[in-house]
Amino acid sequence: MIEAYYIAALFLVCTLVAGLWRILQGPTAADRMLAAQLFGTTAVAGLLLLAEAGDASALRDVALVFALLAVVAVVTFVRRNWNADVEQDNDLD
Repeated sequence: MIEAYYIAALFLVCTLVAGLWRILQGPTAADRMLAAQLFGTTAVAGLLLLAEAGDASALRDVALVFALLAVVAVVTFVRRNWNADVEQDNDLD
């Protein structure tokens, strides 16, 4: 069963290639942010798989911290872009 966890973790690492391509080639900032969210989600899932395979509860704690940081990153991105959009709309008036 442990091998299945490692195979799933390897598959998650392979999905990061698609996310890296989107970060480098994304036409908009939103595409890049969603790809960064993919990195965060994949990191959390991979850490949880490795924690289960190795019976390491510390990895669960790290995964929780990554999940919380991902939420903070999204809120920061939205607030930054929301403010930029509002300022741009005000300049047009």
